[in-house]
Amino acid sequence: MTALPTVDLPGLGLLAHAVAAAERGWRVFPLRPGDKRPAGHPERTCPRAGRCADGHRTPEQRATTDPALITAAWTRAPYNIGIATGPSGLLVVDLDTVKAGEREGTPDGVTSFKALCERAGQAVPTTYRVRTARGGQHLYFTQPPGAHLRNSAKRLGIHIDTRGWGGYVVAPGSTTPNGTYTVLDDTPPAPLPGWLAHALTTPPTPRTVTPAPASTSPSRLADIALERETATVQSTPEGGRNAQLLASVRAVGRFVAWGDLPRHVVEEAFQAAGETAGLPPAECRATIRSALDWSIRTARLRQDAA
Repeated sequence: MTALPTVDLPGLGLLAHAVAAAERGWRVFPLRPGDKRPAGHPERTCPRAGRCADGHRTPEQRATTDPALITAAWTRAPYNIGIATGPSGLLVVDLDTVKAGEREGTPDGVTSFKALCERAGQAVPTTYRVRTARGGQHLYFTQPPGAHLRNSAKRLGIHIDTRGWGGYVVAPGSTTPNGTYTVLDDTPPAPLPGWLAHALTTPPTPRTVTPAPASTSPSRLADIALERETATVQSTPEGGRNAQLLASVRAVGRFVAWGDLPRHVVEEAFQAAGETAGLPPAECRATIRSALDWSIRTARLRQDAA
């Protein structure tokens, strides 16, 4: 009897996770295998053909709950899974871990979020919760009716970002070199608490900039500069937002040129800050890329910049 041929479906396990997310009404799209970046071409190299014939389609626009499209994608390759948070009606609070080189005693996102809840006199919300590959957490909430909450960076506290319209999160079942995204609490996403929604929609109070001590390490100076400049972008009113984004990215770009900050960290922080201020995602990306390219190209040596 002739043996039947076997069919290699490298993405079968991930397909089950993608389908499970879609069954919850969450719109998914492929990420590169073993990575957090979207599969497919970026906007700057878009061929303006095929699915992009009428203009570049972002991952958020390509995200779907269609089982046929999902099956076609994940039986082609073992893609990780991205969830487009805005179209899925979600606001995800991203509680990050402490990075290597950060000052001793810096709280991680979970600690910062607990402190935020305590200051507000609120319990830590019970909701759908995912452990990230690095050991952080994603707290899933549904967006308030009629809301259009976008991404934010450190708006709620240190190592606390949010992902809404214009953003995405890596779904459970996805794996990177740092580990696997796993569900910690399968409770359905709770509505975003009103006090959190208020904190995300109230314009931040401009802060007085205090010069950093001369003895501060280069890496700490870079972190301080990034925090200050992203806060400035977030609080800039309409009319000057793009100009401020350009100036702030250029101010921080020298630290990328000197190796004190990874470029992708700076890009992600300013992308979230620009979108929080109300700039379109594509405009943010173009401005950030241009400003960093200029800074890296024109940066003086560290000893000459003092």
